[in-house]
Amino acid sequence: MAKGPRYRVPFRRRREGKTDYRKRLKLLLSGKPRIVVRKTLKHTIVQVIDFDIKGDRVLVSAHSNELKKYGWQANTGNLPASYLTGLLCGKKALKKGIKEGVLDIGLHSPVRGSRVFAALKGLVDAGMQIPHSEEVFPQEERIRGEHISEELPKHFEEVKSKIMGA
Repeated sequence: MAKGPRYRVPFRRRREGKTDYRKRLKLLLSGKPRIVVRKTLKHTIVQVIDFDIKGDRVLVSAHSNELKKYGWQANTGNLPASYLTGLLCGKKALKKGIKEGVLDIGLHSPVRGSRVFAALKGLVDAGMQIPHSEEVFPQEERIRGEHISEELPKHFEEVKSKIMGA
């Protein structure tokens, strides 16, 4: 470990590998709310967060567990569930008057067609304006879940129509 009078210990969240402060500063300087997408092995969490001096404020939040209210019976950690979670968060945000934002994927790798970008596609399809490239979105067949099972696309469309109607 470095020693000496000129050595400065990094911030705790930087030491723990949880926050990239340079990326965070660039997102905050945009002046738009951050659309934070976090994924775990079993779930996807999408939040609209606004900066405040006292601490960030969560304006809208959607968790993939909420899909069960709309009749989702499949796994909540897959690509179709991420899309539907983004769609649900987008609908909630539009009801609160939030129309735009900037995507914040944190320390997740920006892999083309991943669950993070499936959630982004859901947000965009809900009607939010988020800067993006069409190239990063997953294929429509994967969003509907055709790669998982033959029954899932029908179930997916039912849940999607319930969310859009809500």
